Amino acid sequence: MASCGPGDKLLLPRTVHRSVISGLILSGARPIFLLPEVCGRTGLVGSVTPAAIAQAFQAHPDLKAVLIVSPTYEGICAETGAIAALCHAQGIPLLVDEAHGPHFGFHPDLPASALSQGATVSVQSTHKVLSGLTQSAMLHLRPWDPRSGECLIDPGRVAQALQLVQSSSPSYLLLAALDAARSQMATQGHALMTQTLALANQARDRLRQIPGLRVFELPQPQPGFAQLDPTRLTVDVSALGLTGFEADEILNENYGVIAELPSLWHLTFIISLGNNAVDIEQLVTGFAAMAERACDKTFHATCQETFENQFDPKFGLWREIAIGAELGLSPREAYFSAAETIALPDGIGQISAETVCPYPPGIPVLLPGERIGSGAIAYLRKIQAAGGIISGASDPSLETLRVIR
Repeated sequence: MASCGPGDKLLLPRTVHRSVISGLILSGARPIFLLPEVCGRTGLVGSVTPAAIAQAFQAHPDLKAVLIVSPTYEGICAETGAIAALCHAQGIPLLVDEAHGPHFGFHPDLPASALSQGATVSVQSTHKVLSGLTQSAMLHLRPWDPRSGECLIDPGRVAQALQLVQSSSPSYLLLAALDAARSQMATQGHALMTQTLALANQARDRLRQIPGLRVFELPQPQPGFAQLDPTRLTVDVSALGLTGFEADEILNENYGVIAELPSLWHLTFIISLGNNAVDIEQLVTGFAAMAERACDKTFHATCQETFENQFDPKFGLWREIAIGAELGLSPREAYFSAAETIALPDGIGQISAETVCPYPPGIPVLLPGERIGSGAIAYLRKIQAAGGIISGASDPSLETLRVIR
């Protein structure tokens, strides 16, 4: 809202969190979506590349701002410095959803923070990784281009926007929690992150030795995958004949191990300053027991073949749901338009009136203003059949959808 007004163009990846869609509705900005890179070997989604952003600048010279997500839920980081330089050359701000990176910058083995790489604004969820209470987050602002000194975003506008979206009765409990988390990292951050990184490396090394598990690693940077947060642990369980949702349920119910993000193929864990050696031992024990149950090679091969035929990671999730999808209205226009309820199969080609997403991670498969593609409906059905949670739909059974009349 501080960088874009009604009708202004905002460049952003299609894989933004649903809160960004809410921001588009409030501001009236018109999104120009880019598809992020997808790792064909794993199906994991990375970031948009500087090359893609440079092309977008040529196609849309009237862009008002660029927004990127870095790191992703899985800890995959963008080439933030290169993207910031492109934005500075255009004289527009770079906004970074850095929700999962509040610990960045507190240890040399962690990625650099977005602001240190030239971002204009970043938002960090202090409660996700550090010791802040739930709902406590920080907005960081560096409004001037570090090279030219040009003001890229008006701090006064940011303050006005905050007044519109924040409560006039602030929670001093949350403010105190933020200050305590800040103080803890300022005085003990390096030591805490050293301990956390050691636990994460230990977990990664041990899980790598369990047959049937594939631990995501990034030996070399590649387009859309500039760096990996080593405190994020993503494990592919498909070779065990399990979906991520099934594996999550087994670990939770039998071993008290809670994944941060279950998905069709993977489980992603956060190793944080709150973890200890006992947690890592329980994590490894749970995975080892699951792998042992799937050690029958005939069963294992059959399940793997079936799983890969049904959920082909090489196809790329976000390229799949984008097939046939295009923006018919801006999210704000769609939000305030008359809507009607129709049967799900009849929704293909219609303009969605609601935000529907698997949760976590809260990335919309359907969003207001976008035409509904067949890939999007197929993917929602896959998630539902695999036991995933669908959020935001007016009909949780997905028998019907709300579309623009």
